[in-house]
Amino acid sequence: MSDRAQALAAQLIRNFHEAELQPYVRPPHYDSRGVRLAPGTLARKLGASYDVIEPGKRACPYHLHHAQEEMFIVLEGRGTLRVAGEMLPIKAGDVMFLPAGPDYPHQLINDSDAPLRYLSISTMESPEICEYPDSGKFLASSRRTREGEPDFDAMRKIGQGDLDYWQDEP
Repeated sequence: MSDRAQALAAQLIRNFHEAELQPYVRPPHYDSRGVRLAPGTLARKLGASYDVIEPGKRACPYHLHHAQEEMFIVLEGRGTLRVAGEMLPIKAGDVMFLPAGPDYPHQLINDSDAPLRYLSISTMESPEICEYPDSGKFLASSRRTREGEPDFDAMRKIGQGDLDYWQDEP
């Protein structure tokens, strides 16, 4: 490839088979590995990751987004999409579309005896509020950098520890 073609490839193409997966583990329920694919690319409004959930485990807590839409594509394995209080079976080839808003909290669960491999795609809207119905928490975050690193993240319990609007202001 020419130098220009190599530079374009580096900015536009990622191969999830070649990416180094990072562990995301919190016993006893959570055990997955994944990699964010968009950092370092020219993507501005899309995020993508490749994830593997170990048998009998979950990828992340049950949650909903107020701004971002997500799509999951099951590449290999079987499991369950916990969504809106229901448990829906999923398998290789399934594509799930999760709109933003309080009606569609969701979580992927691998209740099989083999790894569940999938791609996640999101709209990466910012700022974002993410709620966790099981624990009563929320995450407020803003990401303005190209690499998607947060300008701020604030995890709080809903209705607890709120600050007065004027606190610490001159």
